[in-house]
This record gives sequence, structure tokens and C-alpha cells, in this order.
Amino acid sequence: MTATDNKRRIQLSHGGGGVEMNELIRKLFFKYFSNEILIRDEDAARLDLQGPLAFTTDSFTVSPRQFKGGDLGKIAVAGTVNDLAMAGAIPQYLSCGFIIEEGLTFAELESLVKSMAEELEKSGARIVCGDTKVVPKGAADGIFINTSGVGQCIASPSWKQLEVGDRILVSRDVGRHGACILASREGMVLEGDLASDCATLWDDVKRLLDAGIEVRAMRDATRGGLAAVLNEWAASRELGIQVQQDQVPIADEVQGLCELFGFEPMELANEGTFVLGVPADQADQALALLRQGQQSAAIIGTVVEQHLGKVVLSSPWGSQRYLELPKGELLPRIC
Repeated sequence: MTATDNKRRIQLSHGGGGVEMNELIRKLFFKYFSNEILIRDEDAARLDLQGPLAFTTDSFTVSPRQFKGGDLGKIAVAGTVNDLAMAGAIPQYLSCGFIIEEGLTFAELESLVKSMAEELEKSGARIVCGDTKVVPKGAADGIFINTSGVGQCIASPSWKQLEVGDRILVSRDVGRHGACILASREGMVLEGDLASDCATLWDDVKRLLDAGIEVRAMRDATRGGLAAVLNEWAASRELGIQVQQDQVPIADEVQGLCELFGFEPMELANEGTFVLGVPADQADQALALLRQGQQSAAIIGTVVEQHLGKVVLSSPWGSQRYLELPKGELLPRIC
């Protein structure tokens, strides 16, 4: 890419399989994603895989495409890498599909691709195959990205393993991504430093597993936030989850936005925060390991025999209420 690319835009011919498409692939995608598998330039990547594997796919359409703390490219890599990590799998290989609207600038496309390459380095995963489609102007909102991922499983966390007495932890404060996207859409300038939590989580997960923490269950709290994860676990396991409301870490900026718009912070999406269940005797060690990455990590609750299938919030004043499964779509296109 050169300085003139600031004015150049994607044309339909860039998806036509000819000279323009070849140039786009080799001068942009190969430049940032280059590895020995990808540059073979074959219709399918041939991989060396052994043992149990995790496989996931996701499509990313976040609006706006750039936000404080990340962009569409970063979230497209982090989101799929995190899904692998939550399955106890080492992120290894990703595919990437671009659906690009005619007229998108080369400069923005390169910025997103560069962001993807930078995020890949954090986990060691590699993009080994991909696809590019260009659609007519008006047929898409700039650009959509799909990524699929494969990784070798070294652990098998599952809600099925949760037991009465297990402790529930969060890896950091909740609701940041949803609040950040909301503020961006409303054009709000806030005091403080509200940014999305968008991040790759593999290092945090690896630290727990390397230390021998028995992670019973693990899930990144994306759409539906903390409330969705806890309710799914409680209902699926047919046990209760008791949460201490004052132990749930929520940034002041997130709390303020929720009070302004009438949202529940625990229902807002996250893109770099995960929830885990561990045995009670390992909870403090797990917390200390999580706090090597984020000081706001916290132990927030316990799996209990009461109120089966429900999540109950206990306030510091002794009152209790159900934390319900979110209804409807609070903020569309947050990832």
C-alpha cells in the first residue's frame, strides 16, 4: 500500500478473480498474514493436527467499525481466538472471509488487516486460508468479516462439571464493550477513560491451566453479558448461583451510562472478559493469577443448592433479587 491508497477504493473487480483481486491478496493480505501455509496459495490449507480439537466460527459486523479500544479487525481475531480459549484449546489456525462493499477505501481496509495481524501475534494463531467477496455499493455496510478457528484441546471445561460450592469469578470489570459502543453511537464524550475491553484472552487462560487450576466451566461474556452466562449455567446444570452484587466489578463510567439509559451493566456485552467456575479451595489462587492481567478480576458468587436454575443477586443490605436472562436485543451489532 502507498500514500495514494488513501484515495483508492475497492472496486467490484477486486472480487472478480483477475489482476485486481490477485494484487489485493498478494499486496495486502499476504503482506500482513504471511506464513508458510497461507502463501502456498491453495484452495484449502493442509494442516498438521493431532488429538482432540476445538472448531469455531463467527461473523463480525460491529458498528462503528472503529471504537475506543479496538476495531472490526481486532474483534474479528480476538472473538474467534477467545472462543477457542474458552473451550480449553490452544488457538492455532484461523480462516478469514471478507465481504467488502464496493467503495470502501484501501486505507481503511489496510488499517483493519493490520489490526488483525497485531492481534494474531498475541496468541500465536495464524490465518492459513481465506476468501474475499466484493458486493455492489449499498449491498453491505462497508465490510463484514468472518473468521473460523481450530485449536488443540488441552482442557475440557464445561458447565456440566459445576458442583455445589464452586466459586464463580470474572476476569475483569464487566460491561465495557457494550457501554463503549453505546457511547460511540450517541457521540458522547465522557469523563474518565472508558474503552472497550476487546482483547485476546488466551494468555489468561493458559496461566490458569499451567498452574493446575481445575477450571470447571469457562465462557466469555459477549452478547447478553454476565447475566446470560450465569443464567445459562444455572438453567443447564439445574443448580442455583448466588452472586454478591457488591463484588461484581463495574467501572464508574459503565455504571453511569447504564443509569442514564436504563440498562443493567451485567447484561451489557464484553469482548475481553470471561466467567469461570472453579473449586472453592482454588478460588483465591485463580483470582491471584487473573489479577496478573487485570486488577479488577473478582470472586463474585457461589454455586448453591437453592433456587435451582436461577441466579440470585444479594445486595450489601441483605435484599435479594433474580438476575434474569436478558430479553430482546439491547444493542444490535456490537460484535
